[in-house]
Amino acid sequence: MSPEEVNLDMVLRDPEQAIPATKVELSISCSKLRDMDVFSKSDPLCVMFIKALGSEQYREIGRTEVIMDNLNPMFVRKFLVDYFFEEVQHLKFEVYDVDSQSTDLKKHDFIGKMQCTMGEIMAAGGGKIKKPLQGNVKNCGTIIVRGEELSSCRDLITFRFRGEHLDKKDTFGKSDPFLAIYRQNLDEGFTISHKTEVIKKTLNPSWQRFQMFSRALCNGDYDRKIKFECWDWDRDGGHDLIGVFETTARELSRGPGTTNVYQLIHPKKKAKKSKYKNSGLIFLEEYRVEKVYSFLDYILGGTQMNFTVAVDFTASNGDPRQTTSLHYMNPYQPNHYLRALRSVGDVVQDYDTDKMFPALGFGARVPPHMAVSHEFFMNGSKDHPFCQGIDGVIEAYKRSLSSVQLYGPTNFAPVVTHVANFAAAKTDGSEYFVLLIITDGIITDMQKTKQAIVRAAKLPMSIIIVGVGNEDFTAMEELDGDDVRLSFQGEAAVRDIVQFVPFRDFENATNAVISQAQLAKEVLAEIPDQFLSYMRAHGVKPKPRRGSVTSVASQSSAIASAPQLR
Repeated sequence: MSPEEVNLDMVLRDPEQAIPATKVELSISCSKLRDMDVFSKSDPLCVMFIKALGSEQYREIGRTEVIMDNLNPMFVRKFLVDYFFEEVQHLKFEVYDVDSQSTDLKKHDFIGKMQCTMGEIMAAGGGKIKKPLQGNVKNCGTIIVRGEELSSCRDLITFRFRGEHLDKKDTFGKSDPFLAIYRQNLDEGFTISHKTEVIKKTLNPSWQRFQMFSRALCNGDYDRKIKFECWDWDRDGGHDLIGVFETTARELSRGPGTTNVYQLIHPKKKAKKSKYKNSGLIFLEEYRVEKVYSFLDYILGGTQMNFTVAVDFTASNGDPRQTTSLHYMNPYQPNHYLRALRSVGDVVQDYDTDKMFPALGFGARVPPHMAVSHEFFMNGSKDHPFCQGIDGVIEAYKRSLSSVQLYGPTNFAPVVTHVANFAAAKTDGSEYFVLLIITDGIITDMQKTKQAIVRAAKLPMSIIIVGVGNEDFTAMEELDGDDVRLSFQGEAAVRDIVQFVPFRDFENATNAVISQAQLAKEVLAEIPDQFLSYMRAHGVKPKPRRGSVTSVASQSSAIASAPQLR
């Protein structure tokens, strides 16, 4: 295959995988810092660390500038962090009094540290948290961390292009042209981010309009180079290059006109032929930008995430007293139910203000009359199902194991309906509900569950199902609806709201921390998109953010004059 013949289908398997995650800008300030200097005030510096997924080790992200003689610093330099809803992103901030130009933190006086998660920051009022610094003595001061999503990456851009007088590349016919669009990387290389459809047998193609987020096109940098390649499609994948041109998002934003007519240049033809002009022209026919609200826009605007747990207590799990039971309490290692509760709950609890979680059980005989229940409160209360935090949910789960009798059958519909009834009362976008069902997968009320999910799809609600054990989870895959949208009696669910994951796919015998983190990432990754699909379908816009954050652009000039420690 020649250099200008490339199998772009192999390159562009999944363009989204190369797209950076949402970026959050963190601003740091402190108040009433402990004075570490005898004859002057402290010269503070803040260092930020982040813990890698599944690791217990922190790594340094960056350092602010040093502010001289100030116990109430407002640091100008910001930290940019990729944000993932589906991960617990552990952050640590350390504040030092700088005594020299050394980059070794041990050479400076430690004032104090603060640890939190990204979820805590973004779910707090105004995207701001204020916590005391923990040091070697009391009253080390306070640190304030503010988070703001970089909105420039969320512009949705609509394009339409056409070509004229393209080179003929096929011997017995005209070309079959398509466009490939590349984003420039920081190392000045290029990553493919979109490919148009192929238009057969024409030298004057008019491609269909398509949409791209600015983060995919240019990572929000409107002056970054964008490369367009026009190719002649070949069935064997050895496509022939017609020509190339480069531009920027800023230039494209001028819209259709003479400034957005581009000559396609074939590098080899240009090098060989002195009279070579071009291999055709590409015209921008349509350009439109629209603001797309993000998951964080709603969270920062006050939308509450409500998390409910439902645990399978049916007899198919096995006698909890036996080591073969899925509910067996191994003194050395938590069972699958506990690990699923912890991995998902640790992420979601940051977005729930009161940290009070309903915890339901189903499929057991419950005291005092030992009647079968498909919707009982694991905390033993008759009045309310709420538990304080994920630790409270886990304690309620353990309590239930010692008080109920595992029985059956395995009915999902009652717990789905339970949460759906609450969601039906909050359709204004102020709250969103997530139901986590942990089960061994042998469902017995499939039709009623389908009916309940089709109804729930119209509501602000998502369902996560974690399958434990080694049963056949075919029925769970059907509820997931990734391949075929779930339906009941001819009515299809208006949204795909179910995510099913078998726990066995995330077993890691040597590192339970990594397996739990990977499980949480998998089951929660679709929640933001499901959340947004509801808001968009119902025309719900986020409320104004609770508080504001100072822009780094307005203070950029101060960075140059500020002392630095690198």
